[in-house]
Amino acid sequence: MEARVKVTIRCNVCGEKFVLRGRRDKDYIDTGFKQCICNNADDLDIEEHPGF
Repeated sequence: MEARVKVTIRCNVCGEKFVLRGRRDKDYIDTGFKQCICNNADDLDIEEHPGF
């Protein structure tokens, strides 16, 4: 079973912050997040919050 995790994604281009829930699958977290509203898909800080 995949563990649910809370993830904060911050865009380094425009500063927008997204707080999402996702599922951990080994070394990958699937949140469904594709890109920021400013079309940035690469320059992102992703922080996982354990114990969700």
